[in-house]
Amino acid sequence: MNLRRYFSFLFLFFTMFLVVGCQSFTSGDAHNTEKQGIKKNEILIGSSLPLEGESGFLGRKTLRGALSYIKHINSKGGVHGRKIRIIIKDDAYDPTLCVSNTQKLIIEDKVFCLFNYVGTSTTVGIIPLVEEAQIPLVGVYSGADALRKPFVPYIINIRPSYFQESQQSIRRLVSSLGFSRIAILYQYDAYGFDGLKGVELAMRRYGMKPVASGSYRRERPDLQAALTRIADSRAEAVVLIGTPGPSTQFIRGCAEMGYHPVFLSDSFVGAHEMARRLKGVSATLLLSQVLPPPFLPSGEAAPYARKYVQLLAQYYPDEVPDIVGFEGYVNARVLVEGLRRSGPDLSRSTFIQAIETIRNQSVAPGKALSFSQVDHQGLDEVNFILLQDGTSEAVTDWDALRQALQRRKK
Repeated sequence: MNLRRYFSFLFLFFTMFLVVGCQSFTSGDAHNTEKQGIKKNEILIGSSLPLEGESGFLGRKTLRGALSYIKHINSKGGVHGRKIRIIIKDDAYDPTLCVSNTQKLIIEDKVFCLFNYVGTSTTVGIIPLVEEAQIPLVGVYSGADALRKPFVPYIINIRPSYFQESQQSIRRLVSSLGFSRIAILYQYDAYGFDGLKGVELAMRRYGMKPVASGSYRRERPDLQAALTRIADSRAEAVVLIGTPGPSTQFIRGCAEMGYHPVFLSDSFVGAHEMARRLKGVSATLLLSQVLPPPFLPSGEAAPYARKYVQLLAQYYPDEVPDIVGFEGYVNARVLVEGLRRSGPDLSRSTFIQAIETIRNQSVAPGKALSFSQVDHQGLDEVNFILLQDGTSEAVTDWDALRQALQRRKK
């Protein structure tokens, strides 16, 4: 049974018990809900995401980035005279709670679309609900393959896939940095399995296999066995596929053992959060990113992110701008652009069709959003950030980085 089918079955099973008397969506129901959540002066949109717990920072940052843009649009009268109201539910990165929240958003709150979800295990679980209700889902903080294949016409992904991140990450480790011994630490859930598969497939293209691998369970992360196995392998680089807590715990454990490989993590962890957690630890960490940093090395806002930084300061003055929040902001731009292009006679179908007309909408240098009827993923390019000795910078010169890493070894 593949991962997509397994989670579809599992969460549909839970769905039967979570909401008593929950009605089924027939084709007639779907037709009647084409304009659900659309009022004369308002559009209702639903979001379930973690606001507390291990991944709560991801939910809070993406949400505030998105809301800063939505509040700006609402201050100008909304879209075609309708203001956007987001109904927010905290799922604490719990897949079962995310399913329950999503049911309530669709059935009780009667939202027009779903927006700005966070996490693989959580979001993969609601795919059957999205398909049955024929409700758009826009912007997910996950690169999971199950959200892309098979193609679901109601799902609008903005970020690149984890497979694309894995391909670029392994290419950089092998071709740019010259590493031949690579190990993997992964979270034992849908997110970790997806990342593990992507890394193994990417390594296979170079005739390579991981020299060691280790896993941990998200609920009770015990890293000792994985730490020992990977350290004993003397891997030159370790790919981390997990949340920030266990990932930084693993890096600290390696440092305490005197083992100093190059670590590489995907975009899910958040560069700002990893830097905060690794303060005082001597380690070299590369992070793949789906968007470039909102600030230039000089410390001033990058031209492409200036509006995001400005609006975040206006509506959330205590929030620090970063890539995670910038992604939420970009998600909101896609949402609003789809509503705008739909025209005043909005429906779920016209909204999806409108997003499919977006072509080459720039969000940063070398980053342009494009969608079509057969491609519902807006971005494809991957960037990298280097965290080292308390500093953070975008990687632009891989030859210089390779030389610097070789010097550190001596």
